[in-house]
Amino acid sequence: MGGLFGVVARESCIKTLFYGTDYHSHLGTENGGLAVFGENNFKKAIHSISQAQFKSKFVDHYRQMRGTAGIGAIDDDSPQPLIIRSRFGTFAIAASGLITNKDRLTAELLREGTSFSEIKNGVVNTVELVAKLISRGTSLVEGIVRMQEAIEGSICTLILTEEGLYAARDKYGRFPLAIGRERAGQGFAVATESSSFPNLNYELDKVIGPGEIVLLTADGYKVLRPANNQRKVCAFLWIYTGYPSSSYEGISVENTRERCGRAMARQDDISADLVCGIPDSGVGHALGYAAESKIPYRRPLVKYTPGYGRSYTPPSQDIRDLVATMKLSAVHDVINGNRMIVCDDSIVRGTQLKNYTVKKLWENGAREIHVRPACPPLMFTCLYGSSTRSTSELAARRAILAIEGKEPSDITPYLDCRSKEYSRMVEWIRRDLNVTTLKFLNIEAMIEAIGLPEDQLCLHCWRGGDL
Repeated sequence: MGGLFGVVARESCIKTLFYGTDYHSHLGTENGGLAVFGENNFKKAIHSISQAQFKSKFVDHYRQMRGTAGIGAIDDDSPQPLIIRSRFGTFAIAASGLITNKDRLTAELLREGTSFSEIKNGVVNTVELVAKLISRGTSLVEGIVRMQEAIEGSICTLILTEEGLYAARDKYGRFPLAIGRERAGQGFAVATESSSFPNLNYELDKVIGPGEIVLLTADGYKVLRPANNQRKVCAFLWIYTGYPSSSYEGISVENTRERCGRAMARQDDISADLVCGIPDSGVGHALGYAAESKIPYRRPLVKYTPGYGRSYTPPSQDIRDLVATMKLSAVHDVINGNRMIVCDDSIVRGTQLKNYTVKKLWENGAREIHVRPACPPLMFTCLYGSSTRSTSELAARRAILAIEGKEPSDITPYLDCRSKEYSRMVEWIRRDLNVTTLKFLNIEAMIEAIGLPEDQLCLHCWRGGDL
């Protein structure tokens, strides 16, 4: 998915930019970058963060950069921000999301005579493509609108110019973008994660709407293009992707996860000695389950937080496996001899849960393991972010292929949690995971826990067929 952070201030913005960008490190593991405008010019720094944390890579830039406005990005797709000289003048640009028709748009621009300079392994940098698409417009605002209309997928964009900071949320608002106001009146910030604001002395001032374009300066902000009427916010933000202290569309991530846990407990009838959550994103779900069921919450698995990030976001399976192996430590005295309800945010590929988490629990003497994911089985790859790229990765699709002996032309029966096909699929996954029982939260209960109307949520991962 990636994360964006930008700031415009009356004085130096560097501290806010450095820490604000770092507060998005949970959204990516490959690239980090900063760009600032000061002393009448732009400067940028980009580093790989695959083997080191953002802070350690950028601490020297934090000490050396000067400017009153800046943007930062954490991303798994393309190194950024980039500095572009265009018909609109020079600007720095950062973007997060996915363009599924990237190859076609690249070819189209090449035919028009456009050149690309940011190439890695023969692939055009997505952020440079976004910049070139925007440069087709007669103004930055019109260019952003034309870019959003041209792409298939979803892109949020920050553009830093001499006049201020343009922030544009993706057309259907699938991913978040919010404005924070500095409490002493010293400037404004914009971020993917609203949780980045409070510790930097900012407070949430506005949620940017779907397709909305806003220009921020140190004195305030103005809407240059109003929000679209239709929104399709990614439901997975509340279930897994988002940080617990964030909120989207005014709805708390942590409270939503606790509501999911309570819903799982209400539809369950398992006796157990303890409830636990797989750190970190499963913890909120487990707390809700424990509160509703009155079964004690305990911590049989603890995360070694200083050095290991999320095991879902890295782009390759070997890195995901390494992170999954190393980041969780088992507490033998809590596990041994106990019947355990294990809450997780989801089962995507299932390989890490099976090979690392469940294996550690059995090896440490678990008596029973009852796995409770806080959303239905993921059935489709995401068209709007870069986390899952092939249906063959998904545990549910592997189960269907094993049951059917081939890829069926219609998987609709497997989407209904009341069907015999769904039950067979879940049982196959349970056996593959080697757990005592497995029960997913149904999609209706998940939607209710989030609290937005169903038609305002992107549910493509579970149902397919979205916009």
